[in-house]
Amino acid sequence: MTRRSLAVVVLAAGEGTRMKSRILPKVLHGFAGRSLLAHVLAAVEPLGAEHTLVVVGAGRDQVIAALPATARAVVQDKQLGTGHAVAVALDALPSDAAGTVLVVPGDAPLLTTTTLRALVADAADVTMLTSELDDPTGYGRVLRHEDGSIRRIVEQKDASEHELRVREVGTSVYAFDATLLREAVQRLSTDNAQGEQYLTDVVGLAVADGRQVTAVRAPAAETAGVNDRVQLAAAARLYNDRLLHEHMRAGVTVLDPASTWVDAGVRLEPDVVLLPGTDLHGDTTVAAGAVVGPHTSLTDTTVGAGSRLQRVVAVQARIGADVTIGPFAYLRAGTVLADGVHVGTYVELKNADVGAATKIPHLSYVGDATIGEQTNIGAATVFVNYDGVAKHHTTIGSHARTGADNMFVAPVTVGDGAYTAAGAVITKDVPSGALARSSARQQNVPGWVAERRPGTAAAKAAEEAGADRQDEERPTP
Repeated sequence: MTRRSLAVVVLAAGEGTRMKSRILPKVLHGFAGRSLLAHVLAAVEPLGAEHTLVVVGAGRDQVIAALPATARAVVQDKQLGTGHAVAVALDALPSDAAGTVLVVPGDAPLLTTTTLRALVADAADVTMLTSELDDPTGYGRVLRHEDGSIRRIVEQKDASEHELRVREVGTSVYAFDATLLREAVQRLSTDNAQGEQYLTDVVGLAVADGRQVTAVRAPAAETAGVNDRVQLAAAARLYNDRLLHEHMRAGVTVLDPASTWVDAGVRLEPDVVLLPGTDLHGDTTVAAGAVVGPHTSLTDTTVGAGSRLQRVVAVQARIGADVTIGPFAYLRAGTVLADGVHVGTYVELKNADVGAATKIPHLSYVGDATIGEQTNIGAATVFVNYDGVAKHHTTIGSHARTGADNMFVAPVTVGDGAYTAAGAVITKDVPSGALARSSARQQNVPGWVAERRPGTAAAKAAEEAGADRQDEERPTP
């Protein structure tokens, strides 16, 4: 059978006042790395529609700016109802456009491609998506004849007491014959409680005209809309559970799904382990055998096979294979760790390229630096990269050993196989194989505490220690 042409109309013009937001239109709120609208567009994109139109109104400039190249905005200057919004969209289609028009709301982020594909595959003149809800408050009720055929949809504000007891609801998702829809929207009335043109009334018109009207029923967990922050959180949880189930069935271990969050664009290979308190965002990829967590947050970060990350925050970092990081490490943008690197406790890296098997074990800041292979960076090291005006680069060679509490004042280079002494402040280049030291020779001032801090606990302890030494030195009779 030849596939009918398809146009998609996404309704995204509403103000969404229940979100109580001064910043974003409702459809731009979101979760899992996508806005509500982006979730809907991701679900319809695989259908291969010839036209994808997004009806915008409130906050239109922000919504238009967020649209992908595959979608086109249509402006509804006055919000006169869903029927009017569809009429505006139809005016933007070619006048001879036929086939199927799929209408979806822009605030239904849990819709799946599978369900939408089933909807447009139905051969009826009107196919509507319905769900059965325990609490249908706020939704239009689906009214059927005694034989089960669809009679019409009645909106909540226009429903009788008997009709309000109906639990099957319309989800504002429809597949229409394009010719029928063009004709029907011209007949819509505003004679209702809200004084608007209801798209739901098209169903009743089609039934009255003897056209074929059918329904596809989907779980409520898929068709739920988002109107406020409570519903946003509920949708985020449902979507996250769905994603984690898909990853687990594909071979990923998630020890505590309740505390693990993964964005839609994250890629996880089989045998990845996600420990409790892990959240992965944006364009993050984790290779096979890596263990991430607990309490680790990665954004736009690549993790190589077999690496271990514990209590780590990483943003725009590239981590090689068999790398160990943490606990309590921070990898900022531009960090690149080669295979076998170890980054330890309370280490921060920024714009740092670290060679294979190099270790940065403790309490250090490495910024704007290149470090070679199999080098050890001593504890409490600081790469002093900022002079108050500009950032400067430090280079440490391969097989180098830097002492504890070093300061590398950029721009500076330490050669291959070089050593730096503990406490050194390195302001000049260190040749390969050299030892650099900058601290003065230690001097002890005997009796300083007794003279300068008499009567203190330190002075008393020193006095007692001196008496003990004298006892130890006194000859045995």
